[in-house]
Amino acid sequence: MTTGTPPPTAPRRSRARTFVPLAIAAWAVLEIWLLTLVADVAGGFTVLLLLIGGVVLGAAVMKAAGRRAFRNLTETLQQMPGRPGEAAAPSAAPSGSKGNGFLMLGGLLLIVPGMISDVAGLLLLVPPVRAALGRYAEQSLDRRMRTAAPGSLSDAFQQARIHRPDGKVVQGEVIRDTETRPGPRPDSGPRPPLTP
Repeated sequence: MTTGTPPPTAPRRSRARTFVPLAIAAWAVLEIWLLTLVADVAGGFTVLLLLIGGVVLGAAVMKAAGRRAFRNLTETLQQMPGRPGEAAAPSAAPSGSKGNGFLMLGGLLLIVPGMISDVAGLLLLVPPVRAALGRYAEQSLDRRMRTAAPGSLSDAFQQARIHRPDGKVVQGEVIRDTETRPGPRPDSGPRPPLTP
């Protein structure tokens, strides 16, 4: 019996899955090359001090950003509407809540050993750079959401559940018998319970 569905085809490999590993490998080679150049010019001990300083600064930035994010979360939860004694409309977001993700990313880049990642991490510590990146990310997300197919988040989860690659989904079609028959139905007796 055929169901009219085409046979499954092999998924096409995305560009990101092709180029991201190559970009990471090129970045790692470039980082090692820059570290050897700096070690030749300034000495190995200087490079070691730079790497340790980057790890310490990155950890401090991530710790501060994490504390700020937790503080903003608790303030937001305390100001939720519907609680007794609270205003009906939520207040504006705290002033320090913007760019916290980029601040944590900057700390992480500082922790990663290498000169390029340290420069990128230091750039992310500058507030105007974080603000510009935040605006760009917001506009990009807004543009992608406008071009996305209509549907809710539950529809996306339903599609992901239906098309799991574990082989438990059976493709087929449902045929409904819509004509009404007079009299009792032949299957109107007690039914056994369904078992999974």
